[in-house]
Amino acid sequence: MKTTLVILTKNEIQGVNAVVSKIPRNAIDEIIAVDGNSTDGTREALRGMGISVVPQTSPGRGEAFRIAVQRSKGDILIFFSPDGNEDPADIPKFKKYFEEGADIVIASRMMKGAHNEEDDSSFPVRKLVNQAFGLIANIFWNRSGRFVTDTINGYRAIRKDVFEELKLDGTGYTIEYQMSIHAMKKSKKIVEFPTHESRRIGPGGSPSMSTGIAFIKCLWREILLSFK
Repeated sequence: MKTTLVILTKNEIQGVNAVVSKIPRNAIDEIIAVDGNSTDGTREALRGMGISVVPQTSPGRGEAFRIAVQRSKGDILIFFSPDGNEDPADIPKFKKYFEEGADIVIASRMMKGAHNEEDDSSFPVRKLVNQAFGLIANIFWNRSGRFVTDTINGYRAIRKDVFEELKLDGTGYTIEYQMSIHAMKKSKKIVEFPTHESRRIGPGGSPSMSTGIAFIKCLWREILLSFK
């Protein structure tokens, strides 16, 4: 069972310089980067580190996921964003869960023992919204008996054959949420382990309002499809 680490980038030069050297390469069989048209030297920096960079011609995080599936050689894909939020020390933890029969493994920021970036905030809006979307997904579709605490987090891994079976067509930041929902609908085994989410390095990230609207549309569409 071979693993591919997929680094997702778009103008992440600060994070790349700070984080990529910490990736335990001996824990994976292949490492590639899918880059969404960076103009800040991200691609050049990655190539200088010996990482193959796949250019992304169509925009969107969902499209980056599909490109990664097409271009990777591994049976398992671990998706990693080098923005400082995700701990590279967690990368070796994913594989054992697949060896135990998991279809999707999520590094959860919400379960016991985890740390969310907003845990120290007096009003963790993003965390609460994420938990609300997760609760709705669990209520509608999860029949496994294992509550999925972080349906949205992008720090996750999936078997390539399962990704193809789920037929994911999300284009933007909703791709992980759609993945979780489709996996629940098909009774796939989703396993989580606690992770520590740190502060983001550098500018960027998803715009809160437009991303929230996109998640609402994604959820509503999945609900409607469930009744067809």
